Amino acid sequence: MGVTGPIRVVVAKPGLDGHDRGAKVIARALRDAGMEVIYTGLHQTPEQIVATAIQEDADAIGLSILSGAHNTLFAKVIELLKEREAEDIKVFGGGIIPEADIPPLKDQGVAEIFTPGATTASIVDWVNANVRHPAEA
Repeated sequence: MGVTGPIRVVVAKPGLDGHDRGAKVIARALRDAGMEVIYTGLHQTPEQIVATAIQEDADAIGLSILSGAHNTLFAKVIELLKEREAEDIKVFGGGIIPEADIPPLKDQGVAEIFTPGATTASIVDWVNANVRHPAEA
């Protein structure tokens, strides 16, 4: 049974980070590219983010983190998805994330990390190519 309809992405700002301009820009770019986007707003816990993704039948979660808590918050979202047997929801993210932290995050299950300077087009292209890819649908 294939999945139909637009790709559904939850865009979230976990933790105490109060800067959401980038998340809003990405949410709008994904929406303008034909995806359904659920923006959770600021100060979300990993538990809230995962619950929203499952409730909304999301295909992906996009996390925006500028606070420096990326190692803890990404890991917790991945852990909760595993606990809820929702590992089919891809997790990607961006923000102020040091290059040295990217390989360990990917080893934990984060599908992609976008650092400052990534274009909205490159993010849209990645989501289209890697989330609910036709070969997986």
